[in-house]
Amino acid sequence: MTQPDVSVIIGAYEAMPYLIECLSSVEAQTIDPTRVEVIAVDDGSTDGTGEYLEEFAERAPMHVLVIRQENSGGPSGPRNVGLGKATGRYVFFLDADDRLGPEALERMVGMADRAGTDVVLGKVEGVNRSAPKSMWGKTVERTDVFSSNIKFTLSAQKLFRRDLLDRHGMRFDESLFTGEDALFTMEAYLRADGVSVVADHTCYYLVGRDDGKHVTKSGSYTLRFDSARALMELIAELVPAGGRRDQLMLRPFLVTLLPQFGPKYLTDSEEIRRHKFELAKPLMDAHWTEGVAHRLKVHERLRLHLVAEQRPELLLDVVKFVKAKKQAAALLERKGRRVYLAYPHFRDRAAGVPDSVYLAEPREARAFPGYREGGVDTFVRRAVRKARRVITSREVRHAA
Repeated sequence: MTQPDVSVIIGAYEAMPYLIECLSSVEAQTIDPTRVEVIAVDDGSTDGTGEYLEEFAERAPMHVLVIRQENSGGPSGPRNVGLGKATGRYVFFLDADDRLGPEALERMVGMADRAGTDVVLGKVEGVNRSAPKSMWGKTVERTDVFSSNIKFTLSAQKLFRRDLLDRHGMRFDESLFTGEDALFTMEAYLRADGVSVVADHTCYYLVGRDDGKHVTKSGSYTLRFDSARALMELIAELVPAGGRRDQLMLRPFLVTLLPQFGPKYLTDSEEIRRHKFELAKPLMDAHWTEGVAHRLKVHERLRLHLVAEQRPELLLDVVKFVKAKKQAAALLERKGRRVYLAYPHFRDRAAGVPDSVYLAEPREARAFPGYREGGVDTFVRRAVRKARRVITSREVRHAA
């Protein structure tokens, strides 16, 4: 049989009735069925999922391989099994709850072939749930994880060149029960020879189940720390220290770690609060830098600073303030060139939190009337002009 262009890998567990629309969306793809293979792994379902997959395999216009196994406890196992059986030039991971948009495979494979890229993101829309938005501004044939917002969509529902995955032995980490797709996708971004974005056509519908269940387990807070640790260690391993690493570290700090010290923290027991600080300490010690801190909003930076400094007694007031959705008072100094946001403990001598933690970066400071952007740059330019005048004056005197 001719090598298929794309292997669609579906891990399915208790997926009925959502699986029906999922498979219908595969069957309705405009790409030639001979260019597609479907590898569906039933992960120990008891609701008829396996039987429906087998029925689909008998009537589908493309080649379908159904594998039935005992429950593995998470999405990584079925995806790895499917990946081991894939023969396509590309692979696409489709969750059994979700569905493909019309023309999705044809457009994504076409983009990868045209641009020669190793990963293709197709626009995602949420159905009864939210979906990432910041990376769909425009279709881009070639970009990377440093030049775009793709680091904020690390789900596995992307088109990956199989040769990339095989060359680096990439598989999903079965020891993680949340965040395993983020680890896999970030590694693919970093190892890829270019990433493409298809933003002008919805390729994937992310479906929220009515019963609130999803293939990915929500996980306890300890699993979230495991996920953050794994992603931070991957980034540190593959990206040298500096601005580019800080740029990527923003994602696990902001998306995975910070929510552990958000409103939910107020309802945590004292024991859990202590445990969260213990779990966070090695991560903060190893990966929290000024470069990461200055990429955050003030309230985000302040909370993580207090976690890094192991100051739980101060954090509680800040979290309460943030949960109340209060606007911190703005203090403009240096003729409007600096904006400090007076969140709790600002210039409290007993607390001893540095002013720099409360200093708004330009993108946040612009919202406040009276802010004058470019203060530091203006100072530098004036100093350079003055130095040039002095040098020119000396040269004139010397010539005379």
